[in-house]
Amino acid sequence: MFKKFTLSLFMVSLLAFTACNETKKENKFQGKVFTTGQGTDQIKVAVVKGTPYEMGYQLGTLLKEDIKSSLTYFMAAAQHEAPQLLSDAQLDKAWEANAPYIDQRVKDEMKGIAKGSGIDLKLFQRSHIIPVISPYSCSGVAVWGKGTANGHTLQIRNLDFSMDAKLQDHPVVVIYVPDEGATHANVSFAGYIASHTGMNANHLVFGEKGESPRSEMPYNIKGAHFSFLFRQMMYDDKTLDDILNTIKTTPLIKRYYLFFSDGNKATQGGAKVLVTTPDEVKYHLWKDNDPNDNIAPNVFPNIVYSTMDNAKAIEIIKKDLGSFTPEKMIELSKAVADDHNLMDVVYDATTLEMWVAYANGEKGRAADQKYVHISMNDFLQKAGLAK
Repeated sequence: MFKKFTLSLFMVSLLAFTACNETKKENKFQGKVFTTGQGTDQIKVAVVKGTPYEMGYQLGTLLKEDIKSSLTYFMAAAQHEAPQLLSDAQLDKAWEANAPYIDQRVKDEMKGIAKGSGIDLKLFQRSHIIPVISPYSCSGVAVWGKGTANGHTLQIRNLDFSMDAKLQDHPVVVIYVPDEGATHANVSFAGYIASHTGMNANHLVFGEKGESPRSEMPYNIKGAHFSFLFRQMMYDDKTLDDILNTIKTTPLIKRYYLFFSDGNKATQGGAKVLVTTPDEVKYHLWKDNDPNDNIAPNVFPNIVYSTMDNAKAIEIIKKDLGSFTPEKMIELSKAVADDHNLMDVVYDATTLEMWVAYANGEKGRAADQKYVHISMNDFLQKAGLAK
């Protein structure tokens, strides 16, 4: 009798434990997607939470049609333009060479998004390796403290890349709330989970400007590409010094400028890094007003920059330094935009806000569109995840 009673208690406990776990599973965050902006300026904002795989699965489920259309057309356009360089076999070979340098969390998320969307993992791997082996150009500016009207940290990132691949038809800002690591936002396109620019809840902003000439192709890709490294740093880094330490201790590839800014009051600032891994000196680091900067003597306090039109940038910096606002940064972003201007972002790292513009069709540059306001905190609140 005693044994039966004990067994019954055990079974009741087991059933209760199972029921609790099933309830917990059922209540697990499923991811949410919102739309902001008007008409042709509309942008989807996805909020996901959990492990990297879970966040990827949520994204795949939420955006499967956008992802399929975006990546399928991008691959077709890229392979039509460079059929030998970007053949499936070459892309698979490049992925295999670069994969050891990609953060495991990014690879896990990629598996999740493939599963959630029902799309072959190979398509994600191939589309993500295209920027690793291809050249492109962009603009970046970071200004902070006395350089701005209210002492905030502001940064622009213009992505000048092919508009023929129609990535701009599927604009997505993804806000990640990981179980471990910092909440962060990736300004991207449906299905592309590496990062060309973004911001984390530690008030850090990440941007880049391509500098690898076609004459150096094929590039040595046995090292970290910035687009995967940005996601790693968004998870882990808390200050500008953390970022610079990551850069100094990571084997990098290709040539490009990296722009970073820190909106934390105690550690506020910005830095520009020129990565030159094909050379004996692998990188150069400059902060503001550095006489050794490669654009000296046109250097100024509380700002770092390198754009597609530095002459125009200098003219605006001389006029507005000390009074920069998000609105004036948008004007600067527009002024230095290239003809192939795919996406532009202006950040306020202090308040975790951004103003985002994507190209409209194949001829409407991002700089000529409305810059849509997105607040990380507002969308976390809409998703029920505000602290």
